[in-house]
Amino acid sequence: MSNGYYCQFLVNVERKEAHNFEGNVVGIDLGLNAFYTDSDGKAVDNPKYLRNSERRLKKLQRRVSRRHEKGKKHQSNNYYKARKQLARANLKISRQRRDHAVKTARALVQSNDLIVYEDLKIANLVKNHHLAKSISDASWYQFAEWLEYYAKHHGIVCVAVPSHFTSQNCSNCGQTVKKSLSVRTHKCPYCGYTADRDHNAARNILAKGLEVLGAIVNSTEGHSEAGGNPKATGESDLWFGDSNIVNLSHLCERIIINDENPASNQRL
Repeated sequence: MSNGYYCQFLVNVERKEAHNFEGNVVGIDLGLNAFYTDSDGKAVDNPKYLRNSERRLKKLQRRVSRRHEKGKKHQSNNYYKARKQLARANLKISRQRRDHAVKTARALVQSNDLIVYEDLKIANLVKNHHLAKSISDASWYQFAEWLEYYAKHHGIVCVAVPSHFTSQNCSNCGQTVKKSLSVRTHKCPYCGYTADRDHNAARNILAKGLEVLGAIVNSTEGHSEAGGNPKATGESDLWFGDSNIVNLSHLCERIIINDENPASNQRL
């Protein structure tokens, strides 16, 4: 086996991680140039493990092809050795993606109390043959799964919102500014706001998340006013955990006072 052997232990225990609530809120825009850009303008590099290993993978694939003897039932030991090397190379890329997704998600959860990200339909996005390989290499779906996993154990709120118009709308005034994928800078002709395209999208994503969370908190049914059913990890009463109401106060203070984005100034 190229991936060795594993031993699993099942332990029935409830996991709970200690989290220091400081009222930090963030929206993230997943991308291909940067792995993600947050609403504060910070970007995390995209490691592009597959792209960086393509030359070696092609070399190993050619080696397997050369050592395969057509029509022969039992291949040579060199053929099986080459196949194993190719399998190990692919396994390494898979493990690198998983490691990056785990560590990035955990760091993001540990440093924030509310995380909003795009509910991307990966199956539809990979139908674009020009971007399919890069999207798969970025492993957005795996990252989102680990983000929700750590959010649950840290007791923070993680909200996935629709990505519609997050790149086109101005996060400062709300007007629609149409732009193609090749345009990487958002320039609003209405209010003059200028920002990186992904930074602008992240601010819009955060604003959407705050609206969704506000609707959940204020609704006994946990649905938005528009009748949708947003996907959210965590419970609204987690902000009051251990009778510590100051957590919610800090969050509201951060949203209302410190956030320069008018679209994000939503009271919970």
